[in-house]
Order: sequence, then structure tokens, then C-alpha cells
Amino acid sequence: MKIAPNLSPAKKAPKFEDGSSLRIPSLQILNQDGSVIAGATVPDLSRAQATKIYSDMLYIRMLDERMQSAQRQGRLSFYMTCTGEEASVAGTIAAFQPQDMAMAQYREHLVLRYRGFTTAQFMNQLFGNLDDLGKGRQMPVHYGSRELNIMTISSPLATQIPQASGYAYGQKLKGKDACTLCYFGEGAASEGDFHAGLNMAAVLNCPVVFVVRNNGYAISTSCAEQFATDGIAPRGPGYGIKTIRVDGNDILAVYAASVEARRIATQEQRPVLIETMSYRLGAHSTSDDPSGYRSKQEEQIWRDKDPIQRMKNWLIAQCWWTEESDTDLQKSYRTEILAELKLAEQRDKPPLGDLITDVYKSVPTHLLEQFQELETHIAKYPDHYSV
Repeated sequence: MKIAPNLSPAKKAPKFEDGSSLRIPSLQILNQDGSVIAGATVPDLSRAQATKIYSDMLYIRMLDERMQSAQRQGRLSFYMTCTGEEASVAGTIAAFQPQDMAMAQYREHLVLRYRGFTTAQFMNQLFGNLDDLGKGRQMPVHYGSRELNIMTISSPLATQIPQASGYAYGQKLKGKDACTLCYFGEGAASEGDFHAGLNMAAVLNCPVVFVVRNNGYAISTSCAEQFATDGIAPRGPGYGIKTIRVDGNDILAVYAASVEARRIATQEQRPVLIETMSYRLGAHSTSDDPSGYRSKQEEQIWRDKDPIQRMKNWLIAQCWWTEESDTDLQKSYRTEILAELKLAEQRDKPPLGDLITDVYKSVPTHLLEQFQELETHIAKYPDHYSV
């Protein structure tokens, strides 16, 4: 293992490197019409798994449409969509095993769907009701599931990156046949936690796969304003991490890269970086208006590269899917989602006492005192609260 910089004498005049010559190509297997690019190697993907991946991508598109509308109707306080980036998420999670820990940023709810999160569970979290796994203590879209090995999402950007390195190091020390999968956007790669997390993973040879979704914008800040390098992928080799860039709208390319990434992480016990090149077709969140920083013409270019349409074209070419199947599934999902939405918003909220549980084995005195003050205040001004 190389543990020191190359200090061999220079034989020529000083030459400085600025990284401008480093260009990492994107792996692509599928054309937009569903045909396979000449010479490309198609990954081993069964009909059952392929249709599951596609069905889950379609489900999330339907969920996003319905819940964004619910937020606009005032039924939900906040929402974030995965629209346009479904293949980047589905193609990665499908290559990993249930025992692998998944740490998401906030746009990867397809990870939960793929592992079995139900429509009712999505709705309970979004409305923070009595049946919410997080007991109503998180804002909407901050999902998590101990049962499914999915770490609860948090708002602070990039904090999951060093956490993923640390968790993966623990998996390594325990000799587990598992790794950690960590998602984040290219904007999060501008945070210090990105560099700390990748360096830790490289130095300690942690079995972690980092997936950076390069979707063009960190809210309103374009890639051109974020960094001068060729995306995020060139940073991987700088840390000594095996790296690949893929067409993030090409489900087969993402899946193929992810299968190999997991093999490297678990068998070679070392980190991997995958950069998926995609585009956020929707707003950053329901609090954002993308028309203020990008054009409709730009959006249309990427709408024509829709990852769901591309995979559907491939499935139809394989005789694994039909337009009729697609229409029926969309109708079924819309009906299911709307029904569970109506049920979830009618469920009671969690008891107020849940505010101070689960952190300590025994609730400390100062929290009990604060809670009693809160109860007294609510009793004095009952009209100000709905608990």
C-alpha cells in the first residue's frame, strides 16, 4: 500500500496539475428508446426483479404527484419529490442486500419502497400521526425504519456521510457480510462532512458505497457555481477511492455499476464512489420555485430523457411489459395512495408525552419539569393548541 506521496526527483521543469485534464466518462447501456447501445454489456436482471424495479419507480412518481398536490391543498406542510431521479435510486438499492444499511439524504424514498415500506407507513410519517414510526417528531419526508435497515433521515446536509463511514467500519470490525449505502446530492459534496467522510472511509478501508446524485442544482445553485472540476467523480481518486460515473437516467447502467460496487465494498473491504448524472425535474421542495433559476427549455431537454419512460421502453422491447399493464398499475397506485392519505390524515396525533421519551432510559428531572410546565401552559390556553 502506498502510504506516502511520490517524492522521486523531477526530471523536467516544474509542472502543476489543476485537474482540468481529468475527465471521467459516464457508463451508459440504454438508449432513450429502450434499445441497447452497440457493444454494451447488459447486466443479469431477471424479469421479476426488473418489473419490481419499474413498478417501484412508477409508484414513487405517483406518490410524488399526489403528495405535492396535497401540500398545495394545505393538507400537508412540506414535501420533496424524487421526480426525474428514480433510476439513480432504484438502480442502486436493487443491487444491495436487506442486511446492508442504507443512509439517505431526503430524495430517496424509493429506497424504502423497494424494501417494503407500505403506503400506510409513508402517509403516517408524512402526517406525523399516532402510527408514525417516528412518533410525529420529524418533519415530513424524514423517513426511517429499523426493520428495513434504513437510517432515519435528518435535515442537516451531509451529516450522513461520515456517519456512513463510521457505521461501515463497525460492520467491518464485526465481520458482517454487509456494507453501508450512502446517498447524497452534489450540493452536499460542498460540505466539510463530505471530505471528512470520504477520507475516513479511504484510510480505514470501510465497506461503504457513496452514491452522489448529480442532479444539476443545489436548490438554486447550479453545478457551474458550485465547483470548477468535472463533477464530483474526480474527487474519488483523489482520496484513493474506486470511482465510477454513470448515466443516472439509465437503469441498467446504474444497476450494473451498483452490483460491482457492492462486490468491491464487501469482498475487497474498501469504499466506492458512484456519481449518477441526472436532473431534478421537480422543484427542490414545495418551498421552492425553480422558474427563478432555470428555463423551461432546459427542463424539457431532461424530460425527454425521463428514466421511467426509458425503462418502460426497454421492458416493452423485452416483452416483459405492455402499455395496458402500465395504465392499470398507475390507476391502482393512484387509488391506493389517495385512500391511505385520507385515512392517515384522520388518525390521532401521538400523545404529548412522547416528546420526552426514547432518548434516556429514565426521563431526567429537567425534562419532566419542562414537560409539566408545557402541560400547565396548555391547560391555561387550551384554545391555542390541538393535542
